[in-house]
Amino acid sequence: MYLPPHDPHVDDPMRFKPLFRIHLMERKCATVECMYGHKGPHNGHIQIVKKDEFSTKCNQTDHHRMSGGRQEEFRTWLREEWGRTLEDIFHEHMQELILMKFIYTSQYDNCLTYRRIYLPPSSPEDLIQPGLFKGTYGSHGLEIVMLSFHGKKAKGTKITGDPNIPAGQQTVEIDLAHPLQLPDIENLHDFSELSRIVLEVQEQVRREEQEREQRQEEEEHSQQAASQPASPLGGEGAEGEETAAGAEGTTQDKAPASQPFVLPMGVISRNEDYPRTCRICFYGTGLIAGHGFTSPERTPGVFVLFDDDRFGFIWLELKSFSLYSRIKVSFQNAQAPSREAFDEMLKNIQSLAT
Repeated sequence: MYLPPHDPHVDDPMRFKPLFRIHLMERKCATVECMYGHKGPHNGHIQIVKKDEFSTKCNQTDHHRMSGGRQEEFRTWLREEWGRTLEDIFHEHMQELILMKFIYTSQYDNCLTYRRIYLPPSSPEDLIQPGLFKGTYGSHGLEIVMLSFHGKKAKGTKITGDPNIPAGQQTVEIDLAHPLQLPDIENLHDFSELSRIVLEVQEQVRREEQEREQRQEEEEHSQQAASQPASPLGGEGAEGEETAAGAEGTTQDKAPASQPFVLPMGVISRNEDYPRTCRICFYGTGLIAGHGFTSPERTPGVFVLFDDDRFGFIWLELKSFSLYSRIKVSFQNAQAPSREAFDEMLKNIQSLAT
C-alpha cells in the first residue's frame, strides 16, 4: 500500500506498507501470505481476474482484529493514517469524515481488487511534467491526484478518493486557453476582487461554448459542411482566434518571471506553507459533491502554478485552497503503451467510480 504523508505535509515522502507476499515454491507452486493487520503474516489467496487486474483475499481475517475491539483498531488506524489521536482533532465535522473513512476502508480489508494504472504521457508543449501529486483536501486529509494534459485542457484525476468524491473522478479541470491575470498583491487580499475576475472568465467560457454549439448546428445543416471533412476545432472565427491567443499565452508564460502570490482573506488552507510567488494562473473548475457522491457539480476556481513540482487550486465556492506537491518516485513499467491506452484507462477508472 502506497500511503501519502501525514496531513498537511504535502512535501514529505510517501509511505509504504506491505499488504501481501508470495513465496515461490518448486514445481510452479506458491503460497500467499496476507500482511494486513498487526499479528504478522497469515494465510491468503490471489486470483488473476483478467489482463491488468487481480484480487487478493485474506483467509484469516481474525488476524486483522485487535483485542481492544473496534475502538482500539480505530485509534491505531488514526495514528498510522493521520499521525495523531482523536483528542487532537477538535473539529466535529472532521471527526465525522475520518470515522466514515475508517468504517469504509475497514469493510474491505479482507478482499481487495487491483487494476493497473498508467502514468500520463508527456509532450514538449505541456505546461509542466505530468504525473502523480499529493494534494490537501481539507478535512479529508491528503489524497493522490494524477495530472495529465489533453490539448487545451489539463485534468486532475483522483487516484485516491474520500466519502464525497471517489477515486477515478476528475477533481479539477484546467482551461489552458484562459490564463488569468491576478490583481496586484494588495487587491489579491480581497476575495471579492478575485471572485469577480474568475466569474467574468466563466461567463466568457460559457458564451464561447454557446457560439461553438451554434456553429456546429449550422454546419450540420449545411450541405457544404457535409461534403467537406469537419475541422477538429469546429471551424474558424472567434474560437480559432481565442485558441491561438490562449496557446500563445501558454507558450510565452511557460517560464515567466514569478509574481507575488497570497491567498485572499477568508480562503482556508490546510497548509499555510504554500509558496508566496507563482508563475501563471488559469481558469478551471473543481468537482464538489455531498456524501456518497450525491449531487456532483463542477464549480469555478483558479489553478495556480508555483513551479515544476507544485501547484494549487482555489475552490471559489468552498473558499478553500488545495496545495499539490509532486510524488518524486520512479515507477518501472508504468508508462502507457500509447495515448489511446492512457485515455482508455482514464475512462475505465471513472466508470468504476460511478
